[in-house]
Amino acid sequence: MAYTYILYSAHLDKHYVDASQDELEQRIRRHNANHKGFTGKANDWVLMHAEPFETFELALQREREIKSWKSRKRIESLYTKQ
Repeated sequence: MAYTYILYSAHLDKHYVDASQDELEQRIRRHNANHKGFTGKANDWVLMHAEPFETFELALQREREIKSWKSRKRIESLYTKQ
């Protein structure tokens, strides 16, 4: 099982889109831990949206699709009601 997921940080007012084969709770815990990298700049990342996939390759394809949108509004539409 693999996932494409969207995190949100209120502190940074940013979204983070990624794909993983790890359990999501564990993955979010690591994003919120003190480390180098983009998500290390804040420790208030919250899972806003997740999509399960049979393979990691499919999850990566979906991650790339979402990132290609380059639209905050469109990303937020995945987890907000219209």
